[in-house]
Amino acid sequence: MPAILEICVDSVTSALHAQANGADRIELCENLAQGGVTPSAGKIAQARRLLKIPTMVLVRPRKGDFLYSDLEFELMLEDIRRAKDLGADGIVSGVLLADGNIDITRTDWLVKAAAPLPFTFHRAFDMCRDPWAAIPQLAQLGVARILSSGLRPSALEGLQHLRTFAELAGDHIAIIACSEIHPDNIDKLLEINGLREFHAALRQPVYSAMQFRGLAPMGDEDIEAEFMWQEADPTLIKQLRARLNAV
Repeated sequence: MPAILEICVDSVTSALHAQANGADRIELCENLAQGGVTPSAGKIAQARRLLKIPTMVLVRPRKGDFLYSDLEFELMLEDIRRAKDLGADGIVSGVLLADGNIDITRTDWLVKAAAPLPFTFHRAFDMCRDPWAAIPQLAQLGVARILSSGLRPSALEGLQHLRTFAELAGDHIAIIACSEIHPDNIDKLLEINGLREFHAALRQPVYSAMQFRGLAPMGDEDIEAEFMWQEADPTLIKQLRARLNAV
């Protein structure tokens, strides 16, 4: 199976960079600096209008943990419905119980709400109490993929766990390796049997062209930080695609 490259983006500009430089699909979200939250309806619609590669939409109502109130969960179900109406090709989400186990009931609702689109259980998996038990549980629920860094801050640090997860998943569910994946470290991940999907952000700073800058910050950052953001780096995406193609 050819290696699949998924680029995580929080702007349509970044999504277009990903498509132009070899990504097989994107995960579309908002606010990657805090791990990503649900993108706006306008962003989903514009991405689907301009992209030819699949768009997986993140459904996460806020930053932080994955234990959600009833109101937050209702919002997640509504966001899935809206994403489907706007042409999403898949849904990325996940929920946990307070004890750290997978919330089987709510995950089942999310998977069914997303159907017939494929459902990816995101990095809530890396925060769960027993990921080894979670893999067959999620497969049984009809989850198509699990996004994981091997329980560590980066995929390279979680290499051994990713190897174990890929073995346990077999042909039942796909494991997508993620976190700090770059052209210069992908070879070690490609050595893992059964691991053929890779998720990366590969961003670079972009600086505002504004010449006049006011004195009132719009958020929690200092003023200078508000005039800089991150977008996908075309060169790094192209290099990672080349490394994947070389195997």
